[in-house]
Amino acid sequence: QVQLVESGGGLVQAGGSLRLTCVASGSGFSLNAMGWYRQAPGKQRELVATITRGGSTNYADSVKGRFTISGDNAKNTVYLQMDSLKPEDTAVYYCSAKNFLNYWGQGTQVTVSS
Repeated sequence: QVQLVESGGGLVQAGGSLRLTCVASGSGFSLNAMGWYRQAPGKQRELVATITRGGSTNYADSVKGRFTISGDNAKNTVYLQMDSLKPEDTAVYYCSAKNFLNYWGQGTQVTVSS
């Protein structure tokens, strides 16, 4: 079993920055990829960015050029640096991790005020 714990959410003004962190823990596990998804009120959960164990990244078009995902395999940790934040980035951000199963964190709220 893998547990994911997110941190770093909060309230920020438009144009500001936040950095999210997700730490995976458990025993005897190995992950193939980690990533971030988000869900705004009344909307479906959507992909934000993912990173594989080998370092390949994938971003939603809406965040390209503004968000950067990175990871530390030794620490089983993934980061999401969010710059030039917009009000439409307001959502609960969920960490995800994958091996032969998919795992989810509890989510962290990001609110961007205009």
